[in-house]
Amino acid sequence: MRGAKPEAAIEQSIERDGVMQKGDRIVVACSGGADSVALAAVLHGVRAPMELELTLAYVNHGTRESAWQDECVVLRIGATFGLPVRVVHLKGEARDEASLRTARYSALAAIARDANANVIATAHHQEDQSETVMLALLRGTGPEGIAGMRPRRELEPGVELARPLLRVAADDLRHYCHVHALPYAVDPTNADLGIRRNAVRQALDALRPLFPGLDAAVARTAELVGEEVEQTDRAALRRRVRNALDAEEALRDVDFEHVEAVVRALERGRSGRFHMKAGIELEIAAGDIEVRKQL
Repeated sequence: MRGAKPEAAIEQSIERDGVMQKGDRIVVACSGGADSVALAAVLHGVRAPMELELTLAYVNHGTRESAWQDECVVLRIGATFGLPVRVVHLKGEARDEASLRTARYSALAAIARDANANVIATAHHQEDQSETVMLALLRGTGPEGIAGMRPRRELEPGVELARPLLRVAADDLRHYCHVHALPYAVDPTNADLGIRRNAVRQALDALRPLFPGLDAAVARTAELVGEEVEQTDRAALRRRVRNALDAEEALRDVDFEHVEAVVRALERGRSGRFHMKAGIELEIAAGDIEVRKQL
């Protein structure tokens, strides 16, 4: 996240982005790792203003002996924030990634139903999104695969799956834990290159020094393609802004964030002028868009 205090920016993004909604009753999927510990802490930090109800959930797949250490971390986080913790122990029969994921979401959905929660929140972040999109590309995919993980979707009737950290870097989540002196566990299976996601992660790690903005760019692309696939109102507004600029031959070299600022203003019914690039301003008045060129 940009700024001198990325930990504060993460909390602000949760309140601003709309993935988590006021009054949500949330089961936080907490594995004990830095990402999910940060998610639990961030949601606790915005709990009061957003009127959230939180329950922590830990799913032990029974695939490794050290999992009890992760469970202890989750219990500690629950005690620190005064949050209820639900723990589920699976039999450990499934070993492949797809079966483990299915079993985990099934267990989390059962916890959500029992806790009368309407949302399950997971800590997937920018790097996770990059890995997901790359795995889809390696399998061969269309727009739905390039869209990666969606910020929020229905998991089952009455329960939605939310991923509010898809724009956040993993380093910022670890920093959040360090700033707030929060414990977290490290999963030793992350080093197993026999797991396809880990192999892709290693390949992406080799590319990141050459492409410093890799994860933010992939996350942005996935978000844009996903909204186009879903034909959202935001996608339509984004096309309006881009078409207005393109009609005046002013779209080239306009920063993505400048377009998004205009889109957010249109969503909120605001008026005003927006600097798009040198010599180009865009004015909104009563929902109308006009491009102004400055000589």
